[in-house]
Amino acid sequence: MGKIDIQHLTKEFRNRRRSPRPGDDAALRIGDRIEVLRDIDLSFDRGEMICILGPSGCGKSTLLKIIAGFERPTTGRVLIDESPVNGPSSNHIFVFQHSGLFPWMNVWQNVQMGLRRMPDNGQRQEKIQEYIDLVDLTGFEHYFPYQLSGGMQRRAELARALAVNPDMLIMDEPFSGLDFLTHMKMREEVVNMHEFIGKTILLVTHNIDDALIMGDRVVLMSGRPSEVKLMRKLAFPHPRNYEEEPELNELREELYFMLGVSHAV
Repeated sequence: MGKIDIQHLTKEFRNRRRSPRPGDDAALRIGDRIEVLRDIDLSFDRGEMICILGPSGCGKSTLLKIIAGFERPTTGRVLIDESPVNGPSSNHIFVFQHSGLFPWMNVWQNVQMGLRRMPDNGQRQEKIQEYIDLVDLTGFEHYFPYQLSGGMQRRAELARALAVNPDMLIMDEPFSGLDFLTHMKMREEVVNMHEFIGKTILLVTHNIDDALIMGDRVVLMSGRPSEVKLMRKLAFPHPRNYEEEPELNELREELYFMLGVSHAV
């Protein structure tokens, strides 16, 4: 489950700002339409990890929210397993950029929320522990979010999302705000988890190396109004090292160039 078809998708918002921000069109008035996404056509296979790159403000998060059913497109549509997306679904779990753990619940209770519809028997208890073990939080079941590091909080969120057993996991900048080493560990854990569970995963990131090391497919979006500049399937086994894969390193150079960034300073 989890095949995604995005067909001629466009998204516009109405301007509600009285004065333009730096970089905005000075002639933009309240009520004017702002085109964020323009004629997006994409198709992803079941079980893929798709990494979406693009400059800040280009509409990556908006695209994820439309796929998840939290936003409606202005024109076009999204099909998941040939059914149109008309709203959020428990089969498509969204992991937001900022922590979504309930602060008054410990790790066990947060993960239990993902299984709240499952009969309260020994099997549910086993499942909760299974997902806590999967994200390497064994021993921290009774810790509250404020007692956990940023990386541990993200792992607890993953455990809760996976406990729902969704067809698709949608992640918006899941590593933002993490220190370098925690970022690397979380990246490895998500790759290992994906290979283990085989779910479709959509992930927005600003980090080119994350996309190349993690993704089965990389999508590069342009600036606003955002269009697809590049989509590339990555047929490289894990673990990956772009320094040892000339083709992957060439793509890395191309992505940096297309984003207008010099990675050698």
